[in-house]
Amino acid sequence: MPLDAPRRLIGAALVAMSLIASTSAGVAASPVTLAAGPSVTATALPKATTFTELSGLPQDTDTYGKLSGIVVHPARTVAVYAHPGGKPAATLPAKQLGSQTWVPVVEARKGWYRVLLPSKPNHVTGWIKAKGLEKARSRYRAIVKLATRQLTVMNASKKLGTWTVAVGGPETPTPVGRTFLLALMSPKEKKAYSPLILPLGTHSPTLDTFGGGPGTVAFHGWPDRKVFGKAVTHGCIRVPARALKVLAKLPLGTPVLIAP
Repeated sequence: MPLDAPRRLIGAALVAMSLIASTSAGVAASPVTLAAGPSVTATALPKATTFTELSGLPQDTDTYGKLSGIVVHPARTVAVYAHPGGKPAATLPAKQLGSQTWVPVVEARKGWYRVLLPSKPNHVTGWIKAKGLEKARSRYRAIVKLATRQLTVMNASKKLGTWTVAVGGPETPTPVGRTFLLALMSPKEKKAYSPLILPLGTHSPTLDTFGGGPGTVAFHGWPDRKVFGKAVTHGCIRVPARALKVLAKLPLGTPVLIAP
């Protein structure tokens, strides 16, 4: 980023979560009614959102593996388990950041799905019951190669485009591994640095907070095209206008692979 960049741009390189801080209300642990089975009150379970850090749940060990494209959406809050049939460790809400919650499936067993979650630590997963979920398959995927600073968007085997992008700098790198499109946001400011922001289900590995939020990494545009091809961001992936339009049309939950 140029040293003479306007202050409004300097504070915007990782998703400016201050734009959406109001959506974090209720993220703290609280009683909820779970969706699957009889009504159950789960006291003090953390919510699996971009604002929370979860513990006691399995990690995604195949961080560069290709996801099947199967995505699921809870119609209302559901319990998240460390393993099928265990005790609930968290809950997954039906909406977050103003969008429906769609998460990709990494493993399936009879009556259960293990899904990627949007919380910290990166690559955290959890099991949710299949009953009561909406299920779909995304043919799309986005691939970011940090070494070449290239973004490619695919529709099955068809390439929709490849663009040169800006990625995280040496001290604030873009996190690697597979993640997903979490939400689609439109900043309210008329002179915002990007007309759209697409938060991902991953966070900065070096910044615990940024812009008043949890350091969520996102795709977003940038007004100065000179940054493309450089490693200068605080972890987000800045993309050209055409790429942003293509990304904005992808279904939520679409797999995103960030490779070294």
